Amino acid sequence: MTYIFFFTFIFSLLSIFFVRKHYLLTLINLELIFLIMFFFLFFYLNFFNFEGYFSLIFLILGVCEASLGLSLLVYLVRKFNFDYLDSFNLC
Repeated sequence: MTYIFFFTFIFSLLSIFFVRKHYLLTLINLELIFLIMFFFLFFYLNFFNFEGYFSLIFLILGVCEASLGLSLLVYLVRKFNFDYLDSFNLC
């Protein structure tokens, strides 16, 4: 069971490096990484009989991260009419 999570985590990291042009695909990969880390944390806490409050806080932070990413996507589409990462000008 844990091998599936490790392979999914590695493949999602690789997909971020290989498919980094489109903003929405990058957000989806980041959410996949977040969910895999949440499952790791949940199984770890359950294995040692700890409380699940920390995993709940971790899940809340993930929801905040997802809403921030989607709001940035909406801002980019409305303001600049594109959503590709390779056309950003960070300077």
